[in-house]
Amino acid sequence: MKANQVVDAGQVPEPFGATANLTAASPLMAISPLDGRYVSQTRELRLHFSEFALIKCRFKVEVEWLIYVLDKIKLRSAPHITPDQITMLRQWVDEFGEEDAIAVKKCEIQTRHDVKAVEYHLRNRLAVNGCSNFVPYAHFCCTSEDINNISHALMLRGGLRDVWRPAAASMLTELARLARSCADLPMLSRTHGQPASPTTLGKELAIFVHRFRRQLDQLDAQPFLAKFSGAVGNYNAHTAAYAEIDWVGVTKDFLAGFELQANPATTQIESHDYMAELFHGLGRTNTILIDMTRDIWMYISFGYFRQHLYKGEVGSSTMPHKINPIDFENAEANAGISNAILEHLAAKLPISRLQRDLSDSSAIRTVGMGIGHALLALKGCLAGLLKVDVDANRVLADLNRNWAVLGEAIQTILRKHGAEDAYERIKEATQDREMTPSIIRGFVERSDIPEPDRSFLLSLTPASFIGLAPEIARSVLGEC
Repeated sequence: MKANQVVDAGQVPEPFGATANLTAASPLMAISPLDGRYVSQTRELRLHFSEFALIKCRFKVEVEWLIYVLDKIKLRSAPHITPDQITMLRQWVDEFGEEDAIAVKKCEIQTRHDVKAVEYHLRNRLAVNGCSNFVPYAHFCCTSEDINNISHALMLRGGLRDVWRPAAASMLTELARLARSCADLPMLSRTHGQPASPTTLGKELAIFVHRFRRQLDQLDAQPFLAKFSGAVGNYNAHTAAYAEIDWVGVTKDFLAGFELQANPATTQIESHDYMAELFHGLGRTNTILIDMTRDIWMYISFGYFRQHLYKGEVGSSTMPHKINPIDFENAEANAGISNAILEHLAAKLPISRLQRDLSDSSAIRTVGMGIGHALLALKGCLAGLLKVDVDANRVLADLNRNWAVLGEAIQTILRKHGAEDAYERIKEATQDREMTPSIIRGFVERSDIPEPDRSFLLSLTPASFIGLAPEIARSVLGEC
């Protein structure tokens, strides 16, 4: 897409249809912008972080444990379960829908306990489907947190793997494409906001590619832990009923079926340390994204990037000429909100009084909000990257107005040939002065510099004084 090309507004997704009614389900009535203004960008997360998703995950864990108890452990007092019955139970999970969730919520009104309501729902389904003899073994030896911690692990892993991670990959791919397109484009650096030795625009963007890639590799390697060891983590009820069974081995095997690692030493709750590790990793990606969006925002303000226009888009309510970098600004804001949530969860969830308190239960329900704002940040950044083109002429013009940056090269070569006052001489000649090619070259000609360094400095320009920036960029971008 060319810079300043007008885009049909029909290509821009709307958060809700034009005919939406102001019912309780309308995005206009949502309290959180994740389910309101930004619902079109976060809807996928409902499959992983909604209360429906939590109820369904709990039901799945209850069903799988019942199957495991009856089919794998084969307790001497337990009834036999047939392959057809196993298929039926797992079909209940696959077909678990809104009616099931509503039934659980109605039961919760009576129990005032959300996990017990799921257990009762399973028991009711067993009773009406000719499996009443299975009922005593539903939720066998379990505490509610045994069910919950597995459910939250599955929800978190699914949301990251199926939604957040692909969004991160898409953003990273576009960032790498943009970096490759300007890997060789010389650009004025700025340290402390002041002109500094040149680099290339692509190399500076490649730094962020490298930083993102490193964090994503760490997140991809993060194990997900769980516990399934009863009321205080000691298998008390398990050993009271069947002391001869290797319950530690049973737990490891059962959790392996969910591709989760067993945490061998816990209280009633899994300690949530792995979640804190994950949230810190996600927070680092958010922080890198904030750093990058602010830099790109600055490059746009310098004119290094031109932004595309959407048909009918208004940049300012009073200044018609403006095209604001709103995608990058929104990305920055959402990454910050995500960090605020994730940092709190990373600090809160690993703390539980004695063998357990319930303060983690409410806090952990906000995980989806932290991931949701992180997702919005990635999508906003991607939208911004897709709307910019590099203005190479503007980049080079800015660089060519700053010949003083060659001072580093000159003083270094003077040092190479033994000049003790090289830095001071260049400082006196260049500081607080507008330098021109003729002034720089005149200084070189007056200096006692042997060949071939003398000829090199006389031919040097800001655009050619870029060191290994293009090579660094291509080396990093080769990873993607």
